[in-house]
Amino acid sequence: MDTTVVKLPRQSLASFGTTVVTYNMVTRPLYEALDTDKRKEESVLRRGTVKAERPQIVTPGYLSRAQGFGPEAEEFMRELIRQGRADDPGILYTYSNELLQTEIIANRPEQVTERISNEIDLHSKPLEAVILGVDELWDVSLMKFIFDLTNNSASTNTRDFSNTGRLKVDGGVPMDARIRIEEMFHEVQNRNLDPSALHSELEAWQLFDEYEDRFFQALRGR
Repeated sequence: MDTTVVKLPRQSLASFGTTVVTYNMVTRPLYEALDTDKRKEESVLRRGTVKAERPQIVTPGYLSRAQGFGPEAEEFMRELIRQGRADDPGILYTYSNELLQTEIIANRPEQVTERISNEIDLHSKPLEAVILGVDELWDVSLMKFIFDLTNNSASTNTRDFSNTGRLKVDGGVPMDARIRIEEMFHEVQNRNLDPSALHSELEAWQLFDEYEDRFFQALRGR
């Protein structure tokens, strides 16, 4: 059985905030495939949340200086830079997954997904999804859902960023990054953010020299 996203959330990922999506991952139990003589009509339901952080406008140049990317991604970004596209803006999505519960349900997966989908519609839950996945590769099935969720939201997010001027790039730095840096300064001054995070962001954008005086002033004001 291949992965099928039965129901995507009706609401797109927020352009200017964090989004938490509840997923219902339904699979056929692995033991049914291993022991066909004792096959039952059962399903595994994994219920959890995917937290999508606020999308960020980034450039290949920024990503090449930021940490946390694998060698293949780094090589891809270096190739974009070699092509003269170091300042091309793009949307960066980051996610985290939390599995909340797993249970066995006495029904076929198709019946379970239909029931849950109907319940979502009945109770008007705009940030809940249903996925028909593969038991031994359920995390891969979840990745397909995340891909579809991102793809489904990208046009709305791009329009929102464009309408607010955040896609504009000045000196290799998108307006969205400038706004995010201002927010980080505010968080540092209110002791809600470690100054090292702000320092890393400024270095990744090669902006520390420009903001150096403000940075040390923020440290003194803490």
